[in-house]
Amino acid sequence: MKIAILSRDQTLYSTKSLVAACKRRGHEVRVIDYLRCHMNITSRRPTIYLGDEELTGYDAIIPRIGATHTFFGCAVVRQFEMMGVYPANESVAISRSRDKLRSLQLLAREGIGLPVTGFAHDPRATSHLVNLVGGAPLVIKLLEGTQGVGVVLAETRQAAESVIEAFRGLNANILAQEFIKEAGGADIRCFVIGDRVVASMKRQAKEGDFRSNLHRGGVASVVKITPEERATAVRAANVIGLNVAGVDLLRSNHGPVVMEVNSSPGLEGIETATGKDVAGMIIEFLEKNAVKGKTKTRGQG
Repeated sequence: MKIAILSRDQTLYSTKSLVAACKRRGHEVRVIDYLRCHMNITSRRPTIYLGDEELTGYDAIIPRIGATHTFFGCAVVRQFEMMGVYPANESVAISRSRDKLRSLQLLAREGIGLPVTGFAHDPRATSHLVNLVGGAPLVIKLLEGTQGVGVVLAETRQAAESVIEAFRGLNANILAQEFIKEAGGADIRCFVIGDRVVASMKRQAKEGDFRSNLHRGGVASVVKITPEERATAVRAANVIGLNVAGVDLLRSNHGPVVMEVNSSPGLEGIETATGKDVAGMIIEFLEKNAVKGKTKTRGQG
């Protein structure tokens, strides 16, 4: 197969791991900086270019779209879809996953366990919003935040109202969420490919922090997940429409709850912690599923 990895940096661990997996399995692979692409949006003959070169003949793409470039990155993925190229993750699913509110609403509609979550625009609703999620302590999140940035634990009602008002002053959209104290600053990253969890790890926050992101000093270790956690992770990825996803779960007193469904999950932490060739499993998935024009949405929506 001829595979393109849409990534801005070919020196990143995840990108290098995917390239190596492609080569091991005998495929032609190329890393393409999607921000350097431009598109000819014309009737019945969509094309995409890198400089003066028309990008043709690809069987599959693996989107590694950064959170700060979701809009343009999804446009590039959508253009490939319209050309009949099979994406590991479709543009519609990537955009769903990047909209925290939308993704939570979709998961809630399907009855998937979530922390109690509140969303409001009117400043007069702040007090009710805090009550809605069970009062303090509670977690306040910027909708646009990634890797733990823009996530605040408010220990008291006064602190919560102050943080919410501060974010409101910046015209930022925020979520208020129940704080799952029993999780003990740990979450579980389930790596889903297709309809199964292929690897999982526990991420423990560093002392004095509640955010378990590895970028923020969290420590990863292998974890055995329960059948309920496995089923929840697979269902969550399917609801968002992702073939390849990192589903972050918390262990609460009322079962697993989904914190986030990530469309470009990093490979370094999960491969290092578990010793599994997750990149190779992604390429194996493409080998079995990459059929021209098989994309569910064909760039629609």
